[in-house]
Amino acid sequence: MSFGKLVGLAGNLSRPSKSYALVETVAGLASDRYGLHSRVYDLTDFGPSLGNARRHGDLDPTAQKIIRDIVSADALVIGTPTYKGSYTGLFKHVIDLIDPLALQGKPVILTATGGGERHALIVEHQLRPLFGFFMAHTLPSAIYAADRDFLDYRLVSEPVRGRVGQAVAELGAFFPQPLRHVEAAE
Repeated sequence: MSFGKLVGLAGNLSRPSKSYALVETVAGLASDRYGLHSRVYDLTDFGPSLGNARRHGDLDPTAQKIIRDIVSADALVIGTPTYKGSYTGLFKHVIDLIDPLALQGKPVILTATGGGERHALIVEHQLRPLFGFFMAHTLPSAIYAADRDFLDYRLVSEPVRGRVGQAVAELGAFFPQPLRHVEAAE
């Protein structure tokens, strides 16, 4: 049974990518748990029109479709690699092309990756205020994963997987799990 649509956006250009792997892991768990249809994008999916676009209308049809998927989603999983203590510039450019009211009230799971623990506060100091501007509902638990938490672009850290589970559980306020029929005791 499907309740809605979840879209993941990883703010990276390289493939494979740890940021994409983390967003995909979170989106997959949320989709399985709540019966959501999910799709995950990275910046490469936008194609060459992204860099020159000053507004949504400057994007090619493929990139415009991705923006429409993001704003029409019932929930988002957002992730970015950490670059000099913040999100990447092209990731921010994508966000700048979204209408400021388009994400209002939308539940968002925030994720980020980086080389080490030094960048762990990116989710609190960079991503949460960014999506606060859009009046999105960022979930309380955010997920940061360092290089050591991955093996061959797969999330292997049990503590980070626990954070993923915690963040996905918080989506339950927006997507309650289907109730199973319980036989009444006689």
